[in-house]
Amino acid sequence: MPPFVMSLAGIAAILAIAFLLSTGKKRIKLRVVGAAFALQAIMALLVLRTPWGVTAIQFLSDGVIALLDYSKIGIEAIFGPMGDNPFTNTFVIAALPVIVFFAAIVSILYHWGIMQRLVRWVGGAIGWITGISKVEALGSAANIFVGQSESPLVVRPYLAALTPSRLFTLMSVGMAGVAGTILAAYASFIGAEAVPFLLAAAFMSAPGGILMAKIIMPDDDSVLARDAAELSGVDPEGEIVLPAARISAEGPAALTESGKPHEVEVAETFEEGHKPANVIEAAAQGTQTGVKLAVAVGAMVMVFVALVALANGILGGIGSWVGYPDVSFQQLIGYVFAPVMFLIGITDWSQAQVAGGLFGTKIVLNEFVAFIDLGAMTAGELTDRSRAIVTFALCGFANFSSIAIQMAVTGGLAPNQRPVIAKLGLRALAAGSLANLMSAALAGLFLPY
Repeated sequence: MPPFVMSLAGIAAILAIAFLLSTGKKRIKLRVVGAAFALQAIMALLVLRTPWGVTAIQFLSDGVIALLDYSKIGIEAIFGPMGDNPFTNTFVIAALPVIVFFAAIVSILYHWGIMQRLVRWVGGAIGWITGISKVEALGSAANIFVGQSESPLVVRPYLAALTPSRLFTLMSVGMAGVAGTILAAYASFIGAEAVPFLLAAAFMSAPGGILMAKIIMPDDDSVLARDAAELSGVDPEGEIVLPAARISAEGPAALTESGKPHEVEVAETFEEGHKPANVIEAAAQGTQTGVKLAVAVGAMVMVFVALVALANGILGGIGSWVGYPDVSFQQLIGYVFAPVMFLIGITDWSQAQVAGGLFGTKIVLNEFVAFIDLGAMTAGELTDRSRAIVTFALCGFANFSSIAIQMAVTGGLAPNQRPVIAKLGLRALAAGSLANLMSAALAGLFLPY
């Protein structure tokens, strides 16, 4: 079967799985899911097949690569010349300082108001095209740039009053997306030539997450109508989310002069706290945030790589008793996900097994471990086309540890939503994973054969 036809079959299969997981099949709004799918597909078509789209994504890619080069100057100031350092290609030097540098850049962009404008523009476009609420649109747009740990801060005043469906949308997009502060670290694992695919996947993750969220858990009109009644007649499809209880508790402070709740606004800082006085303080705050993130990422990768080695040791020991001493975790999980990777366009079965192992590693452990494994693979294991498709599939936070992260971050900002987040965690993981697979299937559809 031609790869083009196989990718179409994969797209249909992904949509069918999402439909089977739906909690309200009759409530699915074709206008919303159709627009979200069209947006994701058009993005893939533009950046992979049209000359000006390829040029635009290459321009952005060159910018990211340039920032990577600038970060190396700072790295050399601490660790010495990269060429003379035997540890140049280690995770600690190649990836973690990049996270710190990019976090500082994002914080500066927030201070200058650039990030807020980007979020408003992209969020406005997403909301206008898909018809979702402004809170969902802004949260989804923020996920493209800052990831699931920071994006809830963008809409933090409204989290406590979100309906389960709209909270699920933010969770799903968070699972499907990646952080701009970490995107460059992925490139350090798999090479600068993959940056265009990483950028394309980051932008496609927002409509992909919305698509899966609105199929798996569509809006409940009865809940929206009830909330609208509490909001003094505000349109249930509008953008106001403050409940009557909050208006009652806060009094006039929760209302505008017209007596209606405030419009949704984007948070003005990269993280919760006071606004930096100047660009120097913004850079310092971003650096501190980046250090925390880098330490967490480094510890996480160290532990999970060790756990994989432990699992492989145990499996190898058990396998030696039955004549399979070389069996590994990646091999077993590769068999599980190989049919999925075959469907999305990797039509060589041996490569589909390798790709399935990478995707399974991403879900069970995290995408860092999967990207490290991908970077270590040779051309004989995966062709350039297969590597590109796998890159799209791996580019997302959808893994089991992300459920805990969302409970900690979003649940910390809205404690009343913690039970809802816990209940929806596995569904959000499924939605994010399906969104990543949809991006990969669309890449398989449009990439040259």
